[in-house]
Order: sequence, then C-alpha cells, then structure tokens
Amino acid sequence: MTLNMNYTNKKANYTGRFKSLLVGNLFFIFTFTTVLTSCNYLSVDNYFTDELKLDSVFASKRYIEAYMWQTASMFPNEANLYRSGYTPGPLATDEAFTLATASGYHGLDFVLGSISENNLGTFSDWYSTYYKIIRKCNTILNRIDEAKDMTTIDRFSIIGNTRFTRAYAYCRLLLDWGPPILLGDEVINSNEELSYYDRPRGTYDETVDYICSELEEISDWLPESLPLMEFGRPTKGAACGLIAKLRLLHASPLFNGGNAARTYFGTWKRSVDNEAYVSQNSDEARWALAAAAAKRVMDMGLYRLHTIDANSLTPELPTGVISDPDYYKSWDEGGAAGIDHFHSYADMFTGESVIAANPEYVWARNVTASNLDFSLVFPVSNGGFNTLAITQKVIDAYSMIDGRDIYNSSVEYPYSETGFTTSVNTFSGYRLNADVYNMYVNREMRFYASIGFSECYWPMSSSTQVGNYNQTITYYYDSPNGKTGNETGRMVPVTGYVLKKFIHPSDALQGTNARTMSKAFAMIRYADVLLWYAESLNNLTTSHIVELGGQTYILERDADEIKRAFNQVRHRSGMPGLSDSELADAFKVQELLEQERMIEFVGENQRYYDVRRWGIYEKTENETIIGMNIESPRDGFYRRVVPNTSRIGERMVNKRMVFLPLPLSEVRRLPSLDQNPGWRD
Repeated sequence: MTLNMNYTNKKANYTGRFKSLLVGNLFFIFTFTTVLTSCNYLSVDNYFTDELKLDSVFASKRYIEAYMWQTASMFPNEANLYRSGYTPGPLATDEAFTLATASGYHGLDFVLGSISENNLGTFSDWYSTYYKIIRKCNTILNRIDEAKDMTTIDRFSIIGNTRFTRAYAYCRLLLDWGPPILLGDEVINSNEELSYYDRPRGTYDETVDYICSELEEISDWLPESLPLMEFGRPTKGAACGLIAKLRLLHASPLFNGGNAARTYFGTWKRSVDNEAYVSQNSDEARWALAAAAAKRVMDMGLYRLHTIDANSLTPELPTGVISDPDYYKSWDEGGAAGIDHFHSYADMFTGESVIAANPEYVWARNVTASNLDFSLVFPVSNGGFNTLAITQKVIDAYSMIDGRDIYNSSVEYPYSETGFTTSVNTFSGYRLNADVYNMYVNREMRFYASIGFSECYWPMSSSTQVGNYNQTITYYYDSPNGKTGNETGRMVPVTGYVLKKFIHPSDALQGTNARTMSKAFAMIRYADVLLWYAESLNNLTTSHIVELGGQTYILERDADEIKRAFNQVRHRSGMPGLSDSELADAFKVQELLEQERMIEFVGENQRYYDVRRWGIYEKTENETIIGMNIESPRDGFYRRVVPNTSRIGERMVNKRMVFLPLPLSEVRRLPSLDQNPGWRD
C-alpha cells in the first residue's frame, strides 16, 4: 500500500520566531471598536484594545511581527496543569489526586462532575481564546502584503510562524474538545446576522489532515535550530513533531475504527451531512504514516535523549540481567553502561542541565515555579501546600532496578513490603535515608527522580535558615506534614506520595536565600518520538510504502527497529530493554509501551490523552485510587488503603468524558454546531 503525503513546499531561508512576549517597546495605544456580537468561538470582544489600530499595524513589518508574537503569547503556559489549568491534565487521570477544596482544580472538578456544558470554568476561556488566536492569525495572513518594508524572507518568516501558531491552536482544540470548526484563511466579519456564523465542525479526519497539511507546507520555512535566546519558538522539528503526534492520535484505536471507535463514536454524525465525526473503518495505513512521521524526526539528526556521563558517584549496573544482550554495552554502542541514569533523566526536569541546549527537547518552553505549581508538592513545614498526591498505581508501575516488576523481583534486588532500611544509601548524589520502608528500595532511577515518599530526603539547599534545608519529610498522621500538621487536615498528599520530578535539590520556598531554579516544560520530547515510532511499527501487520516530505519510507513490523527505539528509553533509565520473546508478541509490546509511557511521562500531561486514544480510558479510570494510610501514625502508615475521602468514590467514569463539552450556549445559538457525544445540546 502506498500513501502519498507530499505537499507543495514553499521554501525560504530565514530565521523563524515564535512564542515570546511582545517584541520591542511599543508605546502606542490603539483600539478596535468593532465588537462581534455573536458567539464564543468567534468572539473578538476587546480583541485589540491595547495596541495600534490595525491599519497602523499592517503598515510596518515591525508592528506585524509584534502583533504576531502577541498573538502567540495568548497560548497557556503548558506547565500550568493543576490550578486554573488549560486542560483537565493529571488530576483527571489515575496518576494524581488532591484533597484541596479551593476552586480552580478543574481537572478534579471534571472527574467529579462539576464541569458541564453550562459551567466549563476556565476551560471556557481557553476554548474562546484558541479561536481568537485563529482569527488573529487569519488577519495577519490576509493583510501581510500591506506592509511595504517587507522582504521576501521577512514575509515567509511571518507567514510560517503565523501558520504554525494557527495550527497549534487547532491542535489544542482537537485534543480537548474534539474536531473544531475549520475556518481556513477566512476572517469572520463582525456584526452580521447570527445565521452568518452558523457553520459545522470538521470531522476528526478532516481536522488532522488540515493541521498536518498546514505544518507540512510551512515546515521548511522554519529554522532547524535557534539561538539560545529564542528557545521555545517553533522550528522545523517542532512542526514535524506535531505532525507525528497528530498522526499517532489519528492511528490510535479510539479514532481509527474498530471496537473503541464504535463504542465511543458509533452514532456520532455531523447533522448537516450525516458524516461520521470519527471514522468507523479501521485503516492500518495510518499506523504506517505515523511511523514515517516519527522516523522523519529521528532522521533529522538534531535530537537525541538527554544523557549525563557516569562518574564516581554513579552506581554500577545491576548484575544478572540476561534478557537483553545489549544491556551491558556502552551507551554509544546501544547499551545502558557509561551514563548516569538518575541524572540523565532528572536533570532535564529540575533545571540542572542547560535548558536551551537540551537535545531531547523537540519543542519545549521555559516555565516558572508558579506555572509548575511547586507549592502543591512542597512540604507544609517548608512553605508549601503538600497536597498534590501521586497514586499507588503509579508507584507500583515502577520496575525494580534490574527491570523486573515488583511482583517478580529477583533474589539480588528483592521487593519487600516489610521492614525498613538500616543505613543511608547514596547514589548519583541522591540520598536514600535509613528507616525508609523497604517498598522503596531497589527501585529504578526514575522512581527516585520523580517521587517523594515518606522519609524522603529534601535538601532545599538554597535556604540557609536552619529548619528549611536538609529535611526528612514524612506524611504520617501525627507528623508536621501529615493530617495533624495543618489546620484543615487537607494539606497532605492523600496517598502518601508527591511528584518530586521538577524539584531541584536547591529549590526552597522559605528561609533566608530561598530560591527556585529555572525549568523547562516539554510539549514534545525525543523520548516521545522514539516510543511513538515503536508503537506505530508494532501495530503493522503488513508492509507499507509511505511518501512523506519528499522521502519514501518502507515500513513493516520490524522487531529490530522497535527494539532500537524502545530500548533507548529503557537503557537511559538504567533498565534492560525488550527481550526477544517480548518482541515476538505484539500484544505484550503494546502492554509494555503503555507502562513505559505511564512512568516516563508522569506529570507531563500525557496520561490523560494516552488512555483515551488507546480506548482503555474506562478500564484504567475504574480502578479505585489507593495509597498509604495517612490516617495512621508510622506504625500503621505503610499499608494499602482506599483514602478516607468520599471524593474517591465520587469520581466519574463516563464515555462522554473523552472530550470536554462545547459550551451549551454556543451549541444552542448555532444549529449546525453539534455537541460532543453524551453532553447536552
């Protein structure tokens, strides 16, 4: 089978730009007085009240660029996942939970049934904002030629970045709300009759093809690399990475026919033409296209997994691993030796490694402590809220250090739920205290890089005030960070675990000289691309030829290629890769890929979308959240319990929750705008 995905590429050499604050010092105030009195998705109320009049903007290249960057800056900070976040995120999955009752935890509100067609919280604002971004981009594309001081290179640069911005706005709508209304290059008039604004949504297929075609066409207009000061702006890799992500979604069971698509979307059809919003016919060729899109990013030679060389503090690889013949080879030879597995993973999240030079970031952005909400995981006793909890399901998913799961641990590296450590163990600069519960011993390095557990050591070394650094934090009922350690009893991780993944050893929230390191948040990491490639190949049953971006890819379920991609991620973490027997079983490989993504991307807003696209959302979310017993002092803390809160049982699992609802007011104003399945229209 041959897929022809060549698009007409217009090429220009230039320096691309993207997400930044408004460029230059603009001292002009201008107004946009025409107000569209229509509906949310096309609203432009006050859309241009704080800059130049539009005629002035499009008279100058400088002002067009400033207007473009201001438009890009309207996107949410992708790291803002918890309080007043832009997406349901981890709190709407099986990886995180909170006892906090303050408003703004919209992911939890979603699964508790508080988010509805009539009350979308801040999600409604983002739904509107994405369409405002699209309108602004269309305005730029329609008026760009008014500027007389623009060179051809300038023009292609602005058009490329503008179309990337527009494509990403559509991508965000697709991810959270499903297929959007596709406006093309049209700038919607204001003050028209309501019937003028009535138009249907695209189908899922139409939307993916439109976004990908836009990104394909402008990918060669974007630079392959950027100066360090322009970190976060789009590149060719970012455009191709988004294409790979969308093609993977499009190939996945929920959106590619088969049982999952029929179960969730079998009767969901566009009212204007009876076209299925989600295809009911499975097409394996989509997996081939997804594999080609991921392979293209891999073949660019620009990206690789972030690694740190081993040093005297790096522990030796565990002995006795025979399932992976490459395991003891050096990293450069395709093995796991010669790198520090803890720091190779941890340092790209904590800010220790140089952010803008990290080769793993296909697309990422700088973020602040407030965007990452450090306070939600920091101990109450040290200036935090201590309330964002990681579930026991996540804890149990982490392997032992030799790659075995906790239910099949080895004699050399046993798993135990009895007893405590008797001495301090230090590896890669990480301190594992004495008196740590044996459940947390001999685990893989990503566990220690990501999870804060009771008796975990928090250096907080930037603080020089006694009591605010070198602290051992516990969550027992009667400890300072347990239920009795705060007035409400809610400022405690209800499962006994927090996400420590983005916390640098020097980060501190209180005490003299307390500070936090700058971080980055990745929208696409190279680890993503490798696992997308492995998953896509694993779903092929025959050979496919794909034409993509002027290249021809011949793709099949090649076990060596799956192994090469998957094992890089495993080896970087210090784990052995896939065995030959595992590789021979496509169902087993899929199971291991699902577990690997759960661990590798914990806290990165991947799980929410993964369980949906795989068609396993109801299965995973119906499993009861469990954790340690925070109602007990230390002697009864370490046993699995369902947390003592009615909110656990109130979590909803419903097919309609694969997408957020469209605002009811908007659906009722536009007859052709169909609601998402299961929500009121």
